Amino acid sequence: MTERDQKTSAFIVIDIQNDFCPEGALGVAGGDTIIAGINQEIERFDHVILTQDWHPADHSSFASQHQDRSPYEMITMPYGKQTLWPDHCVQGTHGAEFHKDLQWTKAELVIRKGYRKAIDSYSAFFENDHMTPTGLGGYLKERGIKNITLAGLATDFCVAYSALDAAAQGFNVTVLPDLSRAIDIDGSLQTMMKQMRNAGVNFR
Repeated sequence: MTERDQKTSAFIVIDIQNDFCPEGALGVAGGDTIIAGINQEIERFDHVILTQDWHPADHSSFASQHQDRSPYEMITMPYGKQTLWPDHCVQGTHGAEFHKDLQWTKAELVIRKGYRKAIDSYSAFFENDHMTPTGLGGYLKERGIKNITLAGLATDFCVAYSALDAAAQGFNVTVLPDLSRAIDIDGSLQTMMKQMRNAGVNFR
């Protein structure tokens, strides 16, 4: 990567947290096997940003907060359809911490998402209403970042929604499928991969 590319490129690492790794509350199969590769990518980039799911204990996306509902059911919230999840990444818990093997200290910014009780947030850029910004888009543009590379957990949710929002904001977006892992609910991986391709997202 040239010096010019370094100045205009950022690596965004999505949700490498204990609860999304095997044995976690919402463990993604193989979620811990991508960390070594992600660490290598972190070393390649001058600009590294992390996202961190950061839910209050009574978050509205938790199945436990809805009577007679189970994890992975779909409900309708005021902002649209919402998958219900097991309680995960609760603020201040071990499950919300970054995995111990992630070399995260180089990151210049950590975007916490999902901390508003009434709305979930998959994307690094917007809450699930697709209107409430996290501020990441403005940060990147002010820093002169034009090229974004994404990897992490999970491919078909937080990685994909982040990639779609980044592309919609005019960034040149690349996703690293080999350094991401999916939950894949009812074919969600295939669906989101198609959406990303249609949006002009690149894959490496």
